Amino acid sequence: MENMEIALANKAIIVTGGTGFIGSNLVTELVRQKARVIVIDIENDPNSLFSINKLEGKAIFRKTDIRNGKELLRIFKEYTPDYIFHIAAITIVPYAYANPLETFESNLIGTVNVLEAARKVKNLKAIVVASSDKSYGKLKKKKYLEDDALRGDHPYDVSKSCTDLISQSYFVTYNLPITISRFGNVYGEGDLNFSRIIPGAIKSIIENKTLEIRSNGEYVRDYLYVRDVIEGYLQLAQNIKKTKGEAFNFGSSETLSVFEVLKIVEKTLKKKVFCKVLDTAVNEIPYQSLDYTKAKKQLGWKPKFTIEKVLPDIFDYYKKILKV
Repeated sequence: MENMEIALANKAIIVTGGTGFIGSNLVTELVRQKARVIVIDIENDPNSLFSINKLEGKAIFRKTDIRNGKELLRIFKEYTPDYIFHIAAITIVPYAYANPLETFESNLIGTVNVLEAARKVKNLKAIVVASSDKSYGKLKKKKYLEDDALRGDHPYDVSKSCTDLISQSYFVTYNLPITISRFGNVYGEGDLNFSRIIPGAIKSIIENKTLEIRSNGEYVRDYLYVRDVIEGYLQLAQNIKKTKGEAFNFGSSETLSVFEVLKIVEKTLKKKVFCKVLDTAVNEIPYQSLDYTKAKKQLGWKPKFTIEKVLPDIFDYYKKILKV
């Protein structure tokens, strides 16, 4: 991937959540750059990009729950990472709503465990922590800025607000080289959550079924391709001297409603998406969009991909895993 080489060859890099959607895309790139990658995750789905790209033979996989602080510390001491990318979390809003205790344990205590283990690592260069646009909570209809208050009010949103604040606390208190990423809705190869609009729409096309839309179809989000996300992570690590202690928004030029996304899918793939609007979404925020001026000015980052450009490749990926 161009413009993101950070001399990673032979560097020890821990990725929590490394078999998941974004994590497996990151691990794929790190392996390509010949880094020594240690993946910490609770499972590895055979349909994950981690499995499809045969990464288990190229990266070290440690099956561990980030809620297990003692085991995390053992792994960190064993591999002495140069870089840490903390991505592991419960990320599905309805699941978080139904399982608040597990969500807080994973997203809060899990983050504390990762940062506590990181405190014991000598010569650590950077920790990139994945936060979210949800950390801002419900603001008026405008693009979020990094200095806006973090006001999550439901389990998932609060868990991401707290992840963010915990990370800032460890920078201020212990001088850990932490930087924080805040992304909007990410799409691309490797996403196995078919309740999300793009994988859900593609699955409905492939299986010739009706797509059920949980929201009213009018909720607006930034849509960002996963390769733009990976570049953002690596830019944060590469520029840690100026990014440490800071949060960065990574937004998109495609700020779209669910219905607008479906129109792009239909136009690009030349296939009809039949949908049923359930309007049963709970605790969803009607409008969210990130101002990414800071990342653009300080890191030279901006999104390079559009849904229309990459959708044919994504469609091919889903045809493969859905055995079409």
